[in-house]
Amino acid sequence: MRLMGIAAIYPGKRLSQGDSRHRKYPYLLKGLTVDRPNQVWAGDITYVRTRHGFVYLVAILDWFSRYVLSWAVSITLDAEFCIEALGQALTWSKPEIFNSDQGSQFTSTSFTGILESKGIAISMDGRGRAFDNIFIERLWRSVKYEEVYLREYDGVKEAVRGLGTYFRFYNQERPHQSLGYKTPYQVYKSRDDPGTVPIRIPTVTRSTFPP
Repeated sequence: MRLMGIAAIYPGKRLSQGDSRHRKYPYLLKGLTVDRPNQVWAGDITYVRTRHGFVYLVAILDWFSRYVLSWAVSITLDAEFCIEALGQALTWSKPEIFNSDQGSQFTSTSFTGILESKGIAISMDGRGRAFDNIFIERLWRSVKYEEVYLREYDGVKEAVRGLGTYFRFYNQERPHQSLGYKTPYQVYKSRDDPGTVPIRIPTVTRSTFPP
């Protein structure tokens, strides 16, 4: 394949390309103890394969409960679908801190302006440090292995239906060992549940990241 110049068509590893014109913010989560819902939210983008190409998926996650507050799908990597997902999440509540990578979707003034207007502190991963956003990386692993890799979506509409079904299952039916075998919905809605152990954000290296 190399000799013949044949290569698969697939999205590159870095879906969120930075924009030097946009302001970058420091990472605020190192060593932080997360002990309640709506203390920290995180956003990230991944890709989903269909028979007719790839679509892009953004999700916004509450770190403490692992509850997926909102998600959106797009056929392009512009900022609009991320802004749409943020708006949906903010109908639930608002976080003290919002964390993302340094991609242009999240550093755009349209996106950061919404956060700043609501008094939300902005945190961004260091360049090349995917594990700074470890809980949403674990979400993507669950989405891919429990849903996407088991299906063959015909197109965008089927992908949206499948993902919608999965996120309802993930939020309301799928128990997490780290949450005391409760669902993300149960922990997020309980808010001050004394039975849930606070999360301390580790400094994660590749050797300690779970397989």
